[in-house]
Amino acid sequence: MTQLGHEWKEIMEPLIRYPIVQHAWFVNDIDEACRKWNMATGAGPFFVTRGHWGDRHLYRGEEMTVPLDYGFGYHGDTHVQFIQQNEEGPSIYRDMYGAGEEGFHHIGMLVPDDDIEREGEKYEAAGFPVASSLWSVANVIYVDTREAIGCFLELHGDNSGIREVFTGWKRASDEWDGHTDLIRGNRAQ
Repeated sequence: MTQLGHEWKEIMEPLIRYPIVQHAWFVNDIDEACRKWNMATGAGPFFVTRGHWGDRHLYRGEEMTVPLDYGFGYHGDTHVQFIQQNEEGPSIYRDMYGAGEEGFHHIGMLVPDDDIEREGEKYEAAGFPVASSLWSVANVIYVDTREAIGCFLELHGDNSGIREVFTGWKRASDEWDGHTDLIRGNRAQ
């Protein structure tokens, strides 16, 4: 079946079977993005990690050599992520945006850690390649689903460690006064 210029394999069920829990934007300045989101939506606080390297981080089968800055926060029950790439080099972010450009990049869902590889294989069999993978508290795979949904799809491993991190960020958001310490370190207090 041909759709959107992509040769898709016929599938019997939707590929995205887990709830979408995250929306992520590629930005030029994480601090500015955090402030703008807070002013516009009340989202926050944001937990920022600078110069992050994931273990076994691959981009299209080759070792990823570009560190990234990440910012994580909540707007209600929606997990919001910002990504900033400070050095030039190939990445799933540069697949969509050139230097100086920014915008919406991916949606994310939690998938049981033991099912990540099988889920990635399912997408590849349907014609959507795994573009990047890494390990950071859990296995993570990014699937290039741009032709189908206009963005990448993150399959993030779901385990007790990542649930603890996400729960800490959510609790910080629920208990936050909306102004104090908008930008924080990478762990919830």
